[in-house]
Amino acid sequence: MTEAVVIAQLGFSAIIATYFFMQIRGQQSKRKTIISDSKKEQIILDEMRRRKLNMPLSELTRPKTFDDIIGQEDGIKALRAAICSKNPQHVIIYGPPGIGKTCAARLILEEAKQNKESPFDENSKFVEMDASSMRFDERSIADPLIGSVHDPIYQGAGAMGVYGIPQPKPGAVSKAHCGVLFLDEIGEMHHLQMNKLLKVLEDRKVLFESAYYSAENQNIPKHIHDIFKNGLPADFRLIGATTRSPEDIPPAIRSRCLEIFFKALDEEEIMDIAYNATANSGGKLNSEAAKLIGQYAQNGREAVNIIQLAYGFVSQECRDVIEKEDIEWVIETGRYSPKPINRISDKPQIGIVNGLAVYGANMGAVIEIEAQAMKARHGKGKVTITGIIENERIDGRGKSYSKKSTAASSVENVLTVLDQVYDLNTEAYNIHVNVGGGMQLDGPSAGSAIAVAIYSAIVGLPIDNKLALTGEISIRGAIKPVGGVLEKATAAMQAGVTRVLVPKDNYSHRLDKLDLKIISVSSIKEVIDLVFADMKPAHYYNSIELPTVEVVYASEQNH
Repeated sequence: MTEAVVIAQLGFSAIIATYFFMQIRGQQSKRKTIISDSKKEQIILDEMRRRKLNMPLSELTRPKTFDDIIGQEDGIKALRAAICSKNPQHVIIYGPPGIGKTCAARLILEEAKQNKESPFDENSKFVEMDASSMRFDERSIADPLIGSVHDPIYQGAGAMGVYGIPQPKPGAVSKAHCGVLFLDEIGEMHHLQMNKLLKVLEDRKVLFESAYYSAENQNIPKHIHDIFKNGLPADFRLIGATTRSPEDIPPAIRSRCLEIFFKALDEEEIMDIAYNATANSGGKLNSEAAKLIGQYAQNGREAVNIIQLAYGFVSQECRDVIEKEDIEWVIETGRYSPKPINRISDKPQIGIVNGLAVYGANMGAVIEIEAQAMKARHGKGKVTITGIIENERIDGRGKSYSKKSTAASSVENVLTVLDQVYDLNTEAYNIHVNVGGGMQLDGPSAGSAIAVAIYSAIVGLPIDNKLALTGEISIRGAIKPVGGVLEKATAAMQAGVTRVLVPKDNYSHRLDKLDLKIISVSSIKEVIDLVFADMKPAHYYNSIELPTVEVVYASEQNH
């Protein structure tokens, strides 16, 4: 009996030993297979890294220093003051696409690191996200901006998940701790994300919650207890960039940030970018071709894209000089449209005045405002307004409502003022006000220009064609301040205007740097007196010979 038991035990031990031997052998075999497969994959990975395409022109021309960012000296100066100081601030950069906002933000952090008084150091990171493409989940399961908690019930919870441990995952705000978080197109953020971001900016940390967390759970590691109790650090400086106008950005985020404006590039600056891009590609650019790019490219990125396509075509023909005809081909193929060209009339006319506006991301424009006034045959006349936004429809918080345009209200203010100040009895006229140029106008800043146009149409005095003006008008005839005066004055100068009337409260010494005569005004009486002081009746200008000014649109220069 004893021998049988011993034999049975030996047999059982042999089976167990054989089992473990096979397990070990299987693991060794599996390990060898994994190592073999890993070597094969590493060879493939090394080969992939060895093979590279040539760097795209857009990357070759990306600014590496502030000197490479063309036309943004004032914006960079402001950004340097905001970020490189002892107490860096949150910033929102406004401006059109393709003018260097992202590159400037990257470079400014590197410069701040060199400042001994700056809180940024060599470990400060630049974390970049595109707000228009960020994933969003209301459950905060995988929010890449704020962070999330990976609860144990979800696939991929890992070893800790098996033991029912929730795991906080840092988002971009924590990854940017003690550095810069750059949010491109910040105006496109979901409002719920924006609210969470504002909370982080206030607390400078991220607080997590989870139904699976218990402070009494001894299985949860100490560092996770610490995170749930004290939050995850998120002390960073926000640099947001947007192509929208300030009015489109939530006031809550604007109030926490310094606002910096990068300007739209003019034709000469676009041409400089085109020349640099051509040089980086190894070719040459004809001056006429460069001028055409300046007329069609809306920004530096478009200029580089045009050069890249043109040089690709030229190099296939074994040439190295990009000619005007090559750019014309690219423009036609890419369906590029010419930029709006600011222009003014060639002589003074009745009822036509140069108004000023800002469109897009702080880009100035000269707009022709015209008015006609005819005596009403019977009784009260009517007022017709075209070329402006008369009513605006707004959707918000599940509600929809409409409001009257501020530009339309400006016309009503003008008529009241002209009746009160000059006793023109505007109700006796059929008045038609039109804003030319195809750009729908809204905002009160055209008030003073509309007043001048209607006054001119009623009294029959022409308006100096080389004068432009901007300013809101009150029902008492006061000229009130408006926005974007520098951009407006710059556009006026480029169009050939010599005098610009601006509200007194908008005047600054920066305007004196422009090749213009800037005149500040505070009332409609000042405006009317200045505009018509030296003007003669319209027939005078029709009887003298004026120099012919040929206005050619960029789209016509190819013909």
